[in-house]
Amino acid sequence: MKRSVAIKPPYITLGQFLKFEGIVDEGFLAKPFLAEDVVLVNGERDTRRGRKLYPGDQVEVDGTTYEIVL
Repeated sequence: MKRSVAIKPPYITLGQFLKFEGIVDEGFLAKPFLAEDVVLVNGERDTRRGRKLYPGDQVEVDGTTYEIVL
């Protein structure tokens, strides 16, 4: 499944994205989630909650691909 995620600022962090999409309930849960679960950013595993996501980036979590758009 593929979904588009619209953002207003020039970027969103991976931790903010996980909370925004309801993948984690609270922002502080992003770090342990990223340590335990496989999250791919543009096809590569990333565990940094501060990773900046820009329009055109793709994030894959649990079989769902999200594309960042403006």
